[in-house]
Amino acid sequence: MGGFVLAAALLVAVTLVVLLRPWNRKPKAAAGSTSDVNAGIYRDQLAELDRDLAAGTLSAEDHAQARAELQRRLLDDVSATDTPAVTTGGMKHTVLVLALTLPLAAAGLYTWLGTPAALDPLARAAPTQQNVEKMVADLAARMEKNPDPRGFVVLARSYRAMGRLPEAEAAFERIGPALQENATLLAEYADVLASRAMGNLEGKPMALIDQALKLEPENPMALSLAATAAYNRSDYAQAITRWQQILRVVPPDSEDARWLNDAIAKTREQLAGVGGTAKAPAATAAATATPSPKTTAAGASVSGRVSLAPALAAKVQPGDTVFIFARNPQGSRLPLAVQRIQVSALPFSFKLDDSMAMSPEAKISGASEVRIEARVSRSGNATPQSGDLIGASATVKPGADKVEVVIDQVRP
Repeated sequence: MGGFVLAAALLVAVTLVVLLRPWNRKPKAAAGSTSDVNAGIYRDQLAELDRDLAAGTLSAEDHAQARAELQRRLLDDVSATDTPAVTTGGMKHTVLVLALTLPLAAAGLYTWLGTPAALDPLARAAPTQQNVEKMVADLAARMEKNPDPRGFVVLARSYRAMGRLPEAEAAFERIGPALQENATLLAEYADVLASRAMGNLEGKPMALIDQALKLEPENPMALSLAATAAYNRSDYAQAITRWQQILRVVPPDSEDARWLNDAIAKTREQLAGVGGTAKAPAATAAATATPSPKTTAAGASVSGRVSLAPALAAKVQPGDTVFIFARNPQGSRLPLAVQRIQVSALPFSFKLDDSMAMSPEAKISGASEVRIEARVSRSGNATPQSGDLIGASATVKPGADKVEVVIDQVRP
C-alpha cells in the first residue's frame, strides 16, 4: 500500500510541475513604450517642419499650423496609458487553485472509480481451495526438479493439512537428515502414519514419537501423541504422566489446561476402576473442580446418512467393510469417533459420539467443527489403500444431524 501511495504522489507532483511551468514564467520587458516611440517620430517631424520653414518651402502661417497639429497629437498619445499584458496577481491565483484542485480531484476519482479496498492487505480475499491446490502442485513440481529439504517440509505439512496422507508421508520421507533433528516434524510424521492406520500409534509412529521426545522432552505434540498411545493400550498411569507434562508447558488458565485437567481426572477414575492409583498434584485437583467448556460439551454427536453412489455399486461386495469416522479438519488427522459396518447395510443412518472416541483427548465434543468421512475397504484393513472407495461431507458443527455422505470417489 505504501509503495502505491508514494508512486501516485510522485505522478501527481510531476503532472503539477509540467502543468504549472508556463504559468510561472515572468513576462519579458518591452523594448520600449509606445509613447517613447511616438515622441521620437514627432521630434523628427518638427525638425523637418523647421527645415522647410528655413528653406522657404513652407510659409510661417502653415508652419505654425502644422506645428500646433503635431503638438496636439503628441499630447493625445502621451495621455493614453499603455495596457499591461498580464497581471502577476492573477497568475499566482491560478497556480494556487490548480495546485490544490488537481491532487484532490485525482484522489476523488480513484475513490469513485478505483478499488481503494485492494490497498488493504487485510481486506484481500482469502485464497480459494483451487488456488491452494495449484500452489501445492507447483511446489511439488519444483521439488521434483530441484529437491530441497525446506521445500519438502512445506510440502509435507501442506499435504497433511489437506488430508492427502499418502502424499504427506512420501514428502516427510524425502526431507532427509533435517527430519531427524526436529521434534515437531517427527511428531507430525508420526501423526500422519497413525492417521493412515486409523489411529494406531504402535510401531513406527511410536518410534518416531520416542525419538521426538529424546530431542525435546517437553514437545507438546509428541507428548500428546504419547499420551494417546498409552491410553489406547490401557496404560492409564503413563497417559496421565504425559498429560501432566503438557500441563507444565501450557498457560495454567488456558482452555488447553482445563481440558487436560478434565482428561486427567476422568482417566484417573478409569485407573482406579482397574485397581490402580495415581496421585494428583494439588494444582490439578483444584483445576478439575471447575468444569471446562469441553466438559459441558460432553455427549455431543453428529448424525446423518452414508450412501454409495450407483456408479460404484459394481465395485463392492456385500461383505466389504465400511469405516465411518469424524475428523477435525483443523487439527490432528486422528479420528474423533469411528463406526464400522458392512456394505450390505448401506444406505446407513449413522450417529457418531464421544462413546466412539479412540482417545479421551480427541473427541467430537472437543472440536469446534468436524468432517464426516466414509471409506469402503475390501480387505477390512484400517489403513487406507489405493482403490478404496471414499466420500466426505461438508464441514459441520458438533450436534449437526441429517449430514449426507456419499461414497462417490476411488482412492488413487
